[in-house]
Amino acid sequence: MMRRRRRGLVGVMATTAVVAGTATAVSGGVARHQQSKAQAQQQDAAADQAAFDSQQQIADMQQQMAAMQAQQATAAAGAAPAAAAPSTDMVTELQRLGDLKAAGVLNDAEFEAAKAKVLAG
Repeated sequence: MMRRRRRGLVGVMATTAVVAGTATAVSGGVARHQQSKAQAQQQDAAADQAAFDSQQQIADMQQQMAAMQAQQATAAAGAAPAAAAPSTDMVTELQRLGDLKAAGVLNDAEFEAAKAKVLAG
C-alpha cells in the first residue's frame, strides 16, 4: 500500500510539473505576443506621426509658395504701371510740340511726324 501511495504521489508530482511547465511556456508565449503587439502599435504610431509631419511640411511649403507668388504679383503689378506710363521727358517733348503747333510754327503734317518720332522713342 505504501508503494501505491508513492507511485501516486510521484505521478501527481510529475503531472504537476508538466502542468507548471506548460503554464510557464504558455505565459511566456502570451507575454511575447503582447510585447510584439505593443511594438507594432508603437511603429504604427510613429508612422502616423511621420505622415502627419510630412503633411504639415507640405502645407507650410504651400503657404510659403502662395506668399511668394503674392509678392511677385504685387511686384509685377507695381512695375507694370511704371513701364506703361510715359516718361516725363516724352510728355515734356509732346507738350512742346503741341505749343509749337498752336503757335503756328508746325503744320499738322509736321506735328504728326514729330509726334510719331517722339512716341517711337
